[in-house]
Amino acid sequence: MELKKRPSWDEYFLKLAMLASERSTCPRMHVGCVLVKDKYVLATGYNGSLPGQPHCDDVGCLIVDNHCVRTNHAEINALVQASLHGVSVKGATAYVTNMPCTTCAKALIAAGIVRVVVFSEYHDSLGVQFFKDSGVIIDRLPMPEKVINYDLENYSSARKIEK
Repeated sequence: MELKKRPSWDEYFLKLAMLASERSTCPRMHVGCVLVKDKYVLATGYNGSLPGQPHCDDVGCLIVDNHCVRTNHAEINALVQASLHGVSVKGATAYVTNMPCTTCAKALIAAGIVRVVVFSEYHDSLGVQFFKDSGVIIDRLPMPEKVINYDLENYSSARKIEK
């Protein structure tokens, strides 16, 4: 039996961001964000409507200047989740499926994020400039494998460890 390579921490947290993006309710783009410090998940977010408001999936997108304004972006929702639960994100890393837009970049910087890890670009280059000007590290990695390596059939708690 061949064991799959264990993902790096960056791959692991990017996969969590990918999983969070599956909760997105706007069909135009699914984005996920995971805020992490010291290998500990502080908060997650995905792009979706305000609490109690209709979702794009249900009533359609609300387009202004070619952007859907019905939803909050994943980064904003992650920051709000942290705030609502009294969790400081100062010094944390944001793992985001897409490069944050200008507004989200400014919010992440203001909240004290020191590193952003992404695998997909976004057309808005001002966010990148704001990160650079603020000393926030941007790491662009390849998209992690979409497969979850989970092999329950071959798992046994009595499995002998090979030497």
